[in-house]
Amino acid sequence: MSQITRRTAALALPLAALAAGWLGTAAAQTPAVKLFKVIGPRDEVTIGLTEAELTALGSGPEVERIARALVANGQLTAWQYIVGRAPDGSTRYATTRRTAVMRNESLRIEPYTAALPVAPPPAN
Repeated sequence: MSQITRRTAALALPLAALAAGWLGTAAAQTPAVKLFKVIGPRDEVTIGLTEAELTALGSGPEVERIARALVANGQLTAWQYIVGRAPDGSTRYATTRRTAVMRNESLRIEPYTAALPVAPPPAN
C-alpha cells in the first residue's frame, strides 16, 4: 500500500465516524414540535403543536387539520414560539406563552421550518 493510500485510509475512518455521529445527532434532533406561522391582517405569530396535538385534530395534511379546527371551533389554543436563549447560551425556538388563534376570514397558516433547534413545550 502506498503512503498516499495509507494517509487517505487513516483520514477516511475518523471522517466516516464524525459523519455518522453528525447524522445520528441530526436524526435525534427531529423536532417533537411542529411550527406554523399564523399570518393575520396586522401581524403574525409562530405557534407550535406536538404530534399528539396534531393527531387530536384529525387526519390529513397538518395545515388542513389546523384550518378545520379553526372553522369548527372558532379558535385554537397553542404555544407561541419565539427565538430565545437556551440554558447553555445557544439560540433556539422556545415557548413564551399559550395563545389563542381566532378564526378570521383573512387568516393564513403556513408550515414553518426552523433553522434553529425547537424546544419542547413545558409539561402540563
